[in-house]
Amino acid sequence: MRTRLPLTLALATALLLTSCGGGSDEAGGGSASGSEDVLRVGTEGTYAPFTFHDPSSNELTGYDVEVAEAVGAELGMEVEFSETQFDAIFAGLEADRYDVIANQVTINPEREEKYLFSAPYTVSTGVVITRADDDSVTSLADVKGKRSAQSTTSSFAEVATEAGAQVEAVEGFTQAITLLKQERVDVTINDSLAFLEYQKSTGDEDVKIATEIDQPSEQALVFRKDSADLQARVDEALAALRADGALARISEKYFGEDVSGE
Repeated sequence: MRTRLPLTLALATALLLTSCGGGSDEAGGGSASGSEDVLRVGTEGTYAPFTFHDPSSNELTGYDVEVAEAVGAELGMEVEFSETQFDAIFAGLEADRYDVIANQVTINPEREEKYLFSAPYTVSTGVVITRADDDSVTSLADVKGKRSAQSTTSSFAEVATEAGAQVEAVEGFTQAITLLKQERVDVTINDSLAFLEYQKSTGDEDVKIATEIDQPSEQALVFRKDSADLQARVDEALAALRADGALARISEKYFGEDVSGE
C-alpha cells in the first residue's frame, strides 16, 4: 500500500509515494536509464534523521528523503519510495525494485566494484557507541573481542569486523541501541550524526560516544552498473542543487550545519 503526498519545491512539483512496508512491493514505472518520469528510490525509513517517519504525521521524511525529492524535482520526475531493511536494500536494487538507493550508503572500494555512486551528498564521521558507564573503549582498537551490534551489510559492520569485534546482526540503529542498553552487546558503530539526533530526540543519557573513527566517510546515492545515464543525470541535478544552496539548506534543517561536503 502506498500513499501520495504533495511536494512543492522551487523548480518543479513532484509526487512522493511512500510505502507502508514496501520492501517487497512491485514498483513499476521507472527504468534503469532514468528515461521515464518516475524515479524509484529504495530507503530504510527507520534511520533518523536520514530516513524515518514523522511521529506526528507518519509521513516518510528525513535528510536523505528530502535530497532524493529535490533531485527528482530537479529532473522533473515523480519520486516513488520503497522501504526495506538495510540488509535487504542492495538486493532490492539488483532485483530492479527501484532505480537508486538513498540511505546514507558509504562509498567504499568493495561497493564500487558492484555499483555506481553519485557525487557524495554527506561527509560524516563514524563513532563507537558504548553504555555511559563503560570506560573500556578509548579508541577503535579497543573494540577487539567485543560484541558489536551492526546491520551486517553496512560499512560500519566491516569497520567492526576489521577491528576484531564480533558482529551481532540487527535490523537497524534503534535495535542496536536497545541491545547495547540491555547489555546484550558491548558496542555499536554508527554515524555520529545519527547518534547525536538520537540523543537529541530522546534525551537518553545511558549511552555515549566513546571514540571517533579517524577517517571521515562520504555517502552517496547508489545505482546498478547498467544505470550510467541515470547516474550522470542525477550528478547534474546534485551539482545544480549544490550551486543554488538547496543541499546546504536541507542539511542545515536537519543538522544545524552544512554536512553535504564541497
